[in-house]
Amino acid sequence: MQIKFTTEPTGDAIAYLAYEGKKGPELGEATPADGKAALTRAAGAAKFKGGAGQTVELLSPSFADADRVLLAGAGKNDSADQLSWNKVGAALVKRLATSGAKSLSVVGAPDNHAAAAIAFGARLAAYRFDGYRPNLKDDKKPTLATVTVVVADAAKAKSAYAALAARAEGVETARDLVSEPPNVLHPESYADRIAKLESLGLEIEILKAADMKKLGMHSLLGVGLGSQHESRLCVMKWSGAKDKKAKPLALVGKGVTFDTGGISIKPGPGMEDMKGDMGGSAAVVGTMVALAKRKAKANVVGIVGLVENMPDAKAQRPGDIVKSAAGRTIEIQNTDAEGRLVLVDALWYAQEKHDPAAIIDLATLTGAILIALGQENAGLFSNNDKLSEQLAASGKTAGETVWRLPLAPGYDKLLDSQFADVKNIGGRNAGSITAAQFLQRWIDDGRPWAHLDIAGTAWKTGNDDAMEPSWATGWGVRLLDQFVADNYED
Repeated sequence: MQIKFTTEPTGDAIAYLAYEGKKGPELGEATPADGKAALTRAAGAAKFKGGAGQTVELLSPSFADADRVLLAGAGKNDSADQLSWNKVGAALVKRLATSGAKSLSVVGAPDNHAAAAIAFGARLAAYRFDGYRPNLKDDKKPTLATVTVVVADAAKAKSAYAALAARAEGVETARDLVSEPPNVLHPESYADRIAKLESLGLEIEILKAADMKKLGMHSLLGVGLGSQHESRLCVMKWSGAKDKKAKPLALVGKGVTFDTGGISIKPGPGMEDMKGDMGGSAAVVGTMVALAKRKAKANVVGIVGLVENMPDAKAQRPGDIVKSAAGRTIEIQNTDAEGRLVLVDALWYAQEKHDPAAIIDLATLTGAILIALGQENAGLFSNNDKLSEQLAASGKTAGETVWRLPLAPGYDKLLDSQFADVKNIGGRNAGSITAAQFLQRWIDDGRPWAHLDIAGTAWKTGNDDAMEPSWATGWGVRLLDQFVADNYED
């Protein structure tokens, strides 16, 4: 979709902003005087109150040349924020995407930052993954090709949008990766895609299985033994800070391109969704794209472990014991608890090779987090209060919220193994917590670290959020990009 900023409305659909008032919707100052009566009547008929994300539409109104005139709710005038403006753009695009309208002008943005936020919401709502639907019927194809935001200073609004456009591209990258079918996106082809990101100015390093074997990364490698596709570890480095040698922030992602569960095979119904079990890695890749695109003034390294978990004759078994690169031995009691096995070697590599100032890992790690938090929040686990507070604040600003859950030594006993240093599952109770406790064992003392369990947020079937498609959300890119901007840039 094309995004524009101008000082005059054009197009076959025009939307005017409205706000939520005490006695009903308050039409924005830009609303044409000769259309207020008709729009007020339509608002009443549609029970439109001006809430953020609400819309009402008039077709072929006599007071306008446009085929469609809409009211777009922005919430209360004195409390509209970035997310409110995002919802304005997203709701309008969702309403008009396949309507036949080809262009939309949004009128009444109060300032450049509001205009940029409206455009950002519109772009995210316009996302489609239709590459594998060549026979899509015409009435299902999108018609809306251009969104223009009308604002007093179009040049400054375009400048304000530039960083958000980079963020949007990162989100789109993550959504594409999560949506790809597993016969197309596997560890080797995924690594090839990452290699191409060098064109953005990222430094790329890709470790093959032989490289990881030399480093003793048998925890990660064990997960991919049953696959015909060789495992990979991909490193993406962005050095944008003034001091190129300053310790970076490390982002680590789980990239299980398909998870059958291995020998501990999953039930058949719903297994197709396990193509999205690399959502954590997609968030990291998408964030690195966003940082590079907007030339973030920060040092950040992104590391993703890419494997496919298949039940082959060579596959890892329950009862196997493997040694991680850090030297800890792990008893495999369930091969479907594989994500943590991938992450611990990736976390070790991040610390051993890059000595980061802090580490954030993301993974679609446990079904238990869905039971605890549903799909509204990602689970946050951390050894550092300040880091947790920063992530929570950035998540609230960006619209990707987290909820902190506890870590405590008492949970460690659930991971004690009779035969190895640790076992890879802790039983039914506190499943998300014991998974995080497992990861924490590989974090150096004193190193700020946070784990985000995004199993409930990485994809959402039947999603009713206008800014997200019904499935791959690209969750994590908005949060991480905002977090870097808030806390790590010069």
